[in-house]
Amino acid sequence: QAQLVESGGGLVQAGGSLRLSCAASGRTFSDYAMGWFRQAPGKEREFIAAISWTGDITAYADSVKGRFTISRDNAKNTLSLQMNSLKPEDTAVYYCAAKTSKTLVGVSTASAYGSWGQGTQVTVSS
Repeated sequence: QAQLVESGGGLVQAGGSLRLSCAASGRTFSDYAMGWFRQAPGKEREFIAAISWTGDITAYADSVKGRFTISRDNAKNTLSLQMNSLKPEDTAVYYCAAKTSKTLVGVSTASAYGSWGQGTQVTVSS
């Protein structure tokens, strides 16, 4: 299993930007696709974005498409999420996750991921 540690969360005003990072260890990073999820209080965990093991194929939830960008650096074992034009409804705990395979099949389903980070809080004020 991969060990994942998120960083970069914080408090930002609406319209601002944040960049989340996820450091991976314990498995060959390029062996699996990666994803970002978020969970707001009282809500279910929500798929945000995913990226293939090569980094050339990405997928996004409609709620963040055009505002968020997922990327990875396999040489540095790092996954990133650039978040622009943030809205108060983006407030949540953000989690990175390692998929159980290289493909993007089923990327929006939490059960397709075998390893999760501890999460980082993002708060967007209005």
